[in-house]
Amino acid sequence: MTTTALVTGASAGLGAEFARQLAAQGHTVVLVARNRDRLEKTAADLKQRYGTTAEVLPADLTDDAGVAAVVARLSDAARPVGILVNNAGIGLLHDFEQNTIAEEKQHLKLHCGAALELTHAVLPGMLERGAGRIINVSSVAAFLPRGTYAAAKAWLLTFSRWANLAYGARGVTVTAVCPGLTHTEFHERMGMDKAVAPAWAWLTAERVVREGLADNLRGKSVSIPSKRYKAVAVAARVLPDRLLTGPARRPK
Repeated sequence: MTTTALVTGASAGLGAEFARQLAAQGHTVVLVARNRDRLEKTAADLKQRYGTTAEVLPADLTDDAGVAAVVARLSDAARPVGILVNNAGIGLLHDFEQNTIAEEKQHLKLHCGAALELTHAVLPGMLERGAGRIINVSSVAAFLPRGTYAAAKAWLLTFSRWANLAYGARGVTVTAVCPGLTHTEFHERMGMDKAVAPAWAWLTAERVVREGLADNLRGKSVSIPSKRYKAVAVAARVLPDRLLTGPARRPK
């Protein structure tokens, strides 16, 4: 059944790929990100490729006004949203003590605070209709001791597991998608040298999104694309923390 899907961080990377695959499935899409020009280009591309309606909603989800604008759209009963993809995120290149507290608070607000508010806004309508899908883009880092990024993603993971249990029987499926390293603009934007990880460690955005959407349709609370990262999540339960920190980040 086709519906309207709202995707945050939709101008690039996993967000743009979620928008493409959802549009290809026949859904109309609401594209949320900061850059209006990039959103409009994405919307035009989706219309040309799939003939779908793509609504552009520029908003900075680290800003209260930006969050409020998206909350208002999700709360609009006349234009119901049946799929929410909380994808917007940023990375911090440096260690915790080297970042400013303002950077850390912005990071936490985007990954956790915005996802919390948007989910809270869309959920009443989904429960009233008895149908809805929510995807929170977490990370395999959620299973690892990897600083405040991993901590934020661990919050999304736990939140999604709980919400799927709480609301799955009422027709709303909530899934945390937990990819490993993925070829997108994410690492370039944070200024990280991607050569720190071997080529085999990298996933494609197409695969992450395809498997994430499929697992969400199956009602799964957690989606970990690829056997290699499923193995990482299993190993994280038994190996000492000192063996799970992964390669050090370094600037380009």
